[in-house]
Amino acid sequence: MDINKLIDHTYLKPVGTKQDIDTILEEAITYDFKSVCLQPSWIEYAVESLKETDVLVCTVIGFPLGANTTETKVYETIDALKKGAHEIDMVLNVGWVKDGLFDHVEKEIKAVKEACQNNTLKVILETCYLTDEEILKASEAAINAGADFIKTSTGFGTGGATIEAVKLMKSVAKDKEVKASGGVRSLEDLEAMVEAGATRIGASSGVKIMQGKTSKSSY
Repeated sequence: MDINKLIDHTYLKPVGTKQDIDTILEEAITYDFKSVCLQPSWIEYAVESLKETDVLVCTVIGFPLGANTTETKVYETIDALKKGAHEIDMVLNVGWVKDGLFDHVEKEIKAVKEACQNNTLKVILETCYLTDEEILKASEAAINAGADFIKTSTGFGTGGATIEAVKLMKSVAKDKEVKASGGVRSLEDLEAMVEAGATRIGASSGVKIMQGKTSKSSY
């Protein structure tokens, strides 16, 4: 697959203006990225802006903490799809993972997946807060619940994607997919994540990656 179609071109900063979003959308069109990943308030604008392209619109649910109620996450998902989103990146309840409440985790993800219907659901584990065992168990819960992808990070935690986390997640995901997100700032980073098992990359540095450069952004 072409590198550009591995990338979810991402802008999730809370201070994002229309100018910022226009830049992301223009870059996505120029490089024909797989998707743009934006806050829910920008879904309809992005859908309209990208209607003549094959760039998908991805949005985030329960973001960035994952501590919303299940009912809220389900509503957010239904609303996002009504507005035209194609893919959903949902943050699981990290506290439930830390407490070992994997039946709760699985039940919630299943409810969101049902709301997604045939749309792609990516479940964000926020691996920076988890032990290796928790990563494995959270991955298993997400896959059992019907997630299409398990994803490493929001980009707002204490760390982003690591090779080790991606390998652990891929060992559970098997025929499902892994998205590496957070800290992927160069083509070298992307290739390392793909080698570890990622099939999608979430990055705000998509343009630099395509240009073979390294982004100095901390986001």
